[in-house]
Amino acid sequence: MWELRSASFWRAIFAEFFATLFYVFFGLGASLRWTPGPLHVLQVALAFGLALATLVQAVGHISGAHVNPAVTFAFLVGSQMSLLRAFCYMAAQLLGAVAGAAVLYSVTPPAVRGNLALNTLHPGVSVGQATTVEIFLTLQFVLCIFATYDERRNGRLGSVALAVGFSLTLGHLFGMYYTGAGMNPARSFAPAILTRNFTNHWVYWVGPIIGGGLGSLLYDFLLFPRLKSVSERLSILKGVRPSDSNGQPEGTGEPVELKTQAL
Repeated sequence: MWELRSASFWRAIFAEFFATLFYVFFGLGASLRWTPGPLHVLQVALAFGLALATLVQAVGHISGAHVNPAVTFAFLVGSQMSLLRAFCYMAAQLLGAVAGAAVLYSVTPPAVRGNLALNTLHPGVSVGQATTVEIFLTLQFVLCIFATYDERRNGRLGSVALAVGFSLTLGHLFGMYYTGAGMNPARSFAPAILTRNFTNHWVYWVGPIIGGGLGSLLYDFLLFPRLKSVSERLSILKGVRPSDSNGQPEGTGEPVELKTQAL
């Protein structure tokens, strides 16, 4: 429980709350219908992608900028964070998403709010098909995150923030026609809470969580394995404090594995 006494831990938790609030506020806000006619998919996709890219650049060095319970679950599956940190991240993300949606609800005229960009299945798409789509959307997204955040890669080219943002944009360009492109349980949860509409809501949890877990396993155990023993992985999951060469606790207050370079 040493993490609870660490200032950097609480800064990371607040960063996840803050970032998810802004992500949901701008993403859902760009998805509202202000004028009659079809919604422009490219506009929505770019809004979500650019919002995430901005937040990765802003708080990536503080918390990793997960902004998504499925991404946090993926890092947990890869033994790159403790159970306690993962639980606190997810709680902060859900609270931040609801707060962001609530602010958007309060500043938007009633005639424009609609269902607050609630994720819904396209007519004719079954729940099985929708879940599969959400799995694939989140799988490619998590693979991109793991590859770009990987500190073992030498000579990384380009911007991590833009790479992650483009991956999310890609998912929206495809997924909006099927499921509205959830890819993030917190993003789907917030409008469902405010509109009290949970029809097929489980799809937007099961699909991204499975996709995130598969992406983690695929990257960390097959494509670019992390050579950690079982005891090392268990220590990380338990949140055992890292020690220096003298066996004394380090003063960083943060596991080495969480120092992702997101700039």
